[in-house]
Amino acid sequence: MSRRCELTGKKANNAFAISHSHRRTKRLQQANLQSKRVWWPSGNRWVKLKLSTKAIKTLEKRGIEAMAKEAGINLNHY
Repeated sequence: MSRRCELTGKKANNAFAISHSHRRTKRLQQANLQSKRVWWPSGNRWVKLKLSTKAIKTLEKRGIEAMAKEAGINLNHY
């Protein structure tokens, strides 16, 4: 499975690692992903998702139903 947030779709970003002499080499900036169990009230059960920390903060504010609907995710499969 790819390193991607299941709700927001965040993924790795291409960047340069720059040395002291300013030589540039390619690297990846990975998203800060966490495995998180989230309570789904209408399904009356826990759902395990791989989320970015930004998505966790947004989830507390907006709720899992609204974010899953916006991302086009069916929570019954998780």
